[in-house]
Amino acid sequence: MGTGGRSGLRPGKGSPEGVAAGKGHAEGVTAAPTAASAPCQYRCIECNQEAKELYRDYNHGVLKITICKSCQKPVDKYIEYDPVIILINAILCKAQAYRHILFNTKINMHGKLCIFCLLCEAYLRWWQLQDSNQNTDPNDFIRYAKEWDFYRMFAIASLEQTAFFIGIFTFLWIERPMTAKKKPNFTLLLKALLLSSYGKLLLIPAVIWEHDYTPLCLRLIKVFVLTSNFQAIRVTLNISRKLSFLAILGGLLMESTMVYLFQRMEWDMGSDCAIYKSQDF
Repeated sequence: MGTGGRSGLRPGKGSPEGVAAGKGHAEGVTAAPTAASAPCQYRCIECNQEAKELYRDYNHGVLKITICKSCQKPVDKYIEYDPVIILINAILCKAQAYRHILFNTKINMHGKLCIFCLLCEAYLRWWQLQDSNQNTDPNDFIRYAKEWDFYRMFAIASLEQTAFFIGIFTFLWIERPMTAKKKPNFTLLLKALLLSSYGKLLLIPAVIWEHDYTPLCLRLIKVFVLTSNFQAIRVTLNISRKLSFLAILGGLLMESTMVYLFQRMEWDMGSDCAIYKSQDF
């Protein structure tokens, strides 16, 4: 799958924002400013070891990918891959693609992506609520109430996602003294979780092209999002699959608690519409 997607080594080819600081110094040639004293800001996508550069820039635009000193493989082969190939590898939840996106690129769209995903989920819940409560009354008050229902669904989706993240962070904070060799970067982990929730964008097509298998599609989307979150945790903190899985379970437990509180307050949409909740699995 790798060689078919290569387009020649060009700086920044493999990411939307480019690999902006990937140039390293070359020995005995005229190149970019030396990075000898710079901190290691990149990661090898194969072994997760830190690296100071992704490629070296020689004269006349001659570039050479840096070889990892630990595993003797290219630090980041994806810098010469097309974005579509990288996206396909990310959808397949390959750890190498996740390391490339999280450590070796400058992507700052996680905030906007989070808002858009929450809007998609709020629309799904709002659509389910309207579908279960048909009312053809053209009264302005009814339309106004339906509009506020959407805002309510957005608030519920935001709180449940927040509870999910809090559950993950709480578990990892408790396990940190026993598992982490150094202090984990929870800011990077939050960014990774937000980016790995991109699967929620599939909710809108699933609703637009409604059919008998829509409930199954919604559940598969939930599983895909959780799988992506699992891989993001494992790659970001470099921990075992077992701990990543337990962290996801901790997040689901906290989210389920939030759902239960909403149901007790009768502020939720009802069990008939709660397809996108953890207890359905």
